[in-house]
Amino acid sequence: MAFDLTSKTHRQQSNWAEIWHLWTVIVPRRSINGQLVYGKVWRRHDGRDWIYKKFTEYDGEAAA
Repeated sequence: MAFDLTSKTHRQQSNWAEIWHLWTVIVPRRSINGQLVYGKVWRRHDGRDWIYKKFTEYDGEAAA
């Protein structure tokens, strides 16, 4: 029985797949006042699915 060591069982991820991207999301529903719901999230691809994190803006001067 021979094994082929050159074949890869797992697909290698790109370097960009490990980086979080700031993404604007528009939810296809309307708010109470009739406007579209939208916001910013952090997004990263793990090889199969997109992973999302909440993005919270802050005032840099207030944090200091």
